[in-house]
Amino acid sequence: MRKLSLALTFVFMLMGCVGCSANVSDDKESKNIDSANIFQSKTAPEIYESSDNLNADEHTLYIKVGDSVLEAELSDNSSSEALVELLKKSDITINMSDYADFEKVGELGASLPTNDEQITTKAGDLILYQGNKFVIYYDTNSWSLTKLGEIKNVSQSELKSILGGSDITVTLTLKK
Repeated sequence: MRKLSLALTFVFMLMGCVGCSANVSDDKESKNIDSANIFQSKTAPEIYESSDNLNADEHTLYIKVGDSVLEAELSDNSSSEALVELLKKSDITINMSDYADFEKVGELGASLPTNDEQITTKAGDLILYQGNKFVIYYDTNSWSLTKLGEIKNVSQSELKSILGGSDITVTLTLKK
């Protein structure tokens, strides 16, 4: 039971739940684990302090492809949050290859937590595949995947044109 309560506390810490608590009972007594009391927590403004170079709304990702800059809205999940934390340290450049005439895929250079669910992608979906591959879909596919976000204000044909038919290099950034 001690391992379970520590694991639950760790999950609450990762989720950023200030004041979240778990009631875990063992044979001897019932214990209330309050993550805010065990770990020094940060409030939302402290966690998401913005500088002049960062978006005020860190749910926006910029994807630079050649001369084009695509704007994407990130999903609300631990995978996207982990990606933002990486991008706060530095931009990420990814060499991407075409796969099956519906996506560009490349190594992210880090492993992120996955939140796989059965989905049907559409053009502009940003996907985390196997925890360490960044994928930009320009057509549809159905699979168990982790959605990181989606590119805004670009049609399927415009996206295909920007991504081209060959290998590309993209830079992910929080900066405009």
